[in-house]
Formats: sequence, C-alpha cells, structure tokens
Amino acid sequence: MTIFCSHCHRPLQAEMSCLPRRAKQAPGASRPFRSTKSASKARRDQINAELQALRSLLPISAQEKERLSYLHTMALVCLRLRGAQLFPPGLAPPAGPALGTELLSLLPGFLLVLSADSKLVYISENVAQVLGLSVVELLAQGDTVFDILDGRVGEDVNKKLLLAQEEPGREVTFVSEMRTSKAFRLQHGGNRVVAVCGRFVALCWPPSPSTTVFLALCTPVVQSPTDGEASSQDDIFQSMHLLDMTFIDVTESVTYHLGYHRDELVGQSWYSLLHPEDADLAAAQHRAMALGAGAGPAAGTAVLRVLRKDRGWTWLRVWARRDGGCITCTCRCLR
Repeated sequence: MTIFCSHCHRPLQAEMSCLPRRAKQAPGASRPFRSTKSASKARRDQINAELQALRSLLPISAQEKERLSYLHTMALVCLRLRGAQLFPPGLAPPAGPALGTELLSLLPGFLLVLSADSKLVYISENVAQVLGLSVVELLAQGDTVFDILDGRVGEDVNKKLLLAQEEPGREVTFVSEMRTSKAFRLQHGGNRVVAVCGRFVALCWPPSPSTTVFLALCTPVVQSPTDGEASSQDDIFQSMHLLDMTFIDVTESVTYHLGYHRDELVGQSWYSLLHPEDADLAAAQHRAMALGAGAGPAAGTAVLRVLRKDRGWTWLRVWARRDGGCITCTCRCLR
C-alpha cells in the first residue's frame, strides 16, 4: 500500500522534498530570543540598577536604606505610590508640622490608613512599639490589612469595612490579633490583640473609591492568657447558658465587670447584651458550639462588645465550650 504526501500527492519517499528546507545555522550563532548567560546577567544588572534608583528616592535614612532587601524596597515604593495617588502634593492643604516621635508617643496606639480596596497606604512609625515590627518589616507580610491580621477574622473585618464604605463617616470597630515579631511572640506567647477603630473619609467631592480612605487608630488591648499561664482571676467571670444562649447561671463577679446582679441576667438572652456590629461573629461562634464543632481551645473564641448596666460597652474575650445540653463561657475583660 502506497502512502502519498498530502502536499504534493507524490509517494511518501518523496515527501520530504516538498517541505521547506530549514536553513543551516552557522556554528556558534545564537538563535533568536534564546537566553544566554550574558543576557541574563545584563537583565539582572538592569533590575538591580532600577531598584537602587528607587531605593535612593525613599525618604528614609541611609542606614535604613542599606538594610532594605529588594522585597522591602518594592513594598515601601508601592506604599509611597499609593499615598501619592491619594494625597497628591499639588492638591494637599498647607502642611503643618509632621507627626514627630514626641507626638506619636502620646497616642495610645498607631495610625493606619487604608485605600478603598483595603490596601495599606500609611502606617505610623510607632507601630514598632505595639507590634515589635517596623513599618518595613510589617509591609513584608503583605500589602493589605488582611495580611497583617489573624486570618480567622478576615471575613468579619471585610464585612465591617464594606459597611463603613457604604456610609462614609460611620465609625466601625473590630478587634483582631495582629502579626508581631518573633521576639514579641516568645515573650508574650502569641500575637498582639489590637482594637481598630476608624471610618472612611472622602478626600474630595464627589466621593469615589479612588479618593476615599479608611482612617483608623489601632489600640492594643490586654494580651489574653495562654492555657498554661497563671493569670489573675480579677478580670474573669463565667456564665452558663442553654443551647439558645439563655443565661442559666453566672458568677457573682459579673457585677464588678458589667454592673448586673446575677438575678438580673438569669433567664435573659446573651444576645440582648451584644453590640449589633458583633452579632454575626457571636452567632458564628454560637453555631460552632451548638453543633459541637472543634475541640481545640481556640475553636470557640471570640472578642465581643457587651452592654454594661451603665449603658457603656466593654470588650470581652470569650472562650465557649459545650458541656452536654449547655454552653459554658469564660469571659475576660479587655482594657
């Protein structure tokens, strides 16, 4: 059986003669677009030169510039570019005195500015006093607020930021663990619990995502004790609930923390004390406990605001566990 070429319909043995012949390559000649060691080195040198040029433009000391890696350099450059886009020098109001070290030291925490898509725009230098990480080291974690927060609360934080963005000027607060230095974790047994309180502000009118920023003050709260740590019981009270979170018992020390007497709470719902913005987080914790999901110490942990008898709000770190037909909560007041 003879097989014919699809190009010229001649027998197969003549097929190769009808195809275009590849030009012979001269010995030692390089093929087009082929990478060589010299070309790779030239590209690396060009990239290094560009990074050095960017590093030289950063408004930091020469000593700090010498310690910057390429990752840190790019992170700082991106932060500065986002800030320049939102606060163009030509449109800025007359500048007053810069926030110096003395003024920042008077704040109870550090300042944080986010863009409408949760990108980091500004972090005050005193963040190192709270988290043990400099601005550069914190940026190495990522360029969004979710990269520096405990990942378990990302969804809840995103909901609150969206709520604040829908109503510029409305203040929202959330509490989360923030990433810290290794030395801090070794000393305190974990990351730092920080309360973030802020609001979206329109930089010009009409407002748009490109001209709206989230301004916040991040204040550290008392570090929660670890399981094996002997901590003071003065900040702790316990309560027992039915599966629908109705109080069936509470320790007398609740009077000291919240102002209620035991008899005032028994028969009431736990949800009647919760801040409306924390209801979703509490409900998620409640469902996990009611279904018996998770046996680890953090499986039923949340930071919530509850209403005191004097109508003020108190932050509580709540550890919840299911014991048969009831739920037991250990609550620690955060100052």
